[in-house]
Amino acid sequence: MAHAGIDNFSLSTYLMGQLMLSQEDRMDSLREYFPNAKSEDWELIQAGQRVQIIKKDAEHGGILQFGTEVVSAADGSLAALLGASPGASTAAPIMLSVLEKTFKDKLQSPEWQNKLKEIIPSYGQKLNDDLALTNQTRAWSSERLQLEFVEVPPLAITPEVSQAQ
Repeated sequence: MAHAGIDNFSLSTYLMGQLMLSQEDRMDSLREYFPNAKSEDWELIQAGQRVQIIKKDAEHGGILQFGTEVVSAADGSLAALLGASPGASTAAPIMLSVLEKTFKDKLQSPEWQNKLKEIIPSYGQKLNDDLALTNQTRAWSSERLQLEFVEVPPLAITPEVSQAQ
């Protein structure tokens, strides 16, 4: 662990500095984004713990890893998520990764496939190159989340782009 801290000294220093901030220091940082913030309206609470992955490395002893990683037992009996707490944009793919690692056989069954496609209609399909499926998926999600659906338009090919090709 010491090697990981030394090799990532600037990150280690930053994280320790964050721990040492006073309430007024935190408020000053908040006011950079929300100038009208009043100290009496804010209370520091423990909202979670940040965990940093340190991987063994033959050359450095240990190196800090960023992001999240799913680790699981070879037999699929146990899985864990290591690293920073995932946000909404990564939570679903991470959970699918856990399912794939821990329930590999069941995941292939028609029952599980049907349930996953009920929950995630585009499950198993790539949205990257399928504009119609992308918009269909966005419309489905927007309806359920009671959001305004904004269609992704086809990319307009400008004369500059077509000449470059």
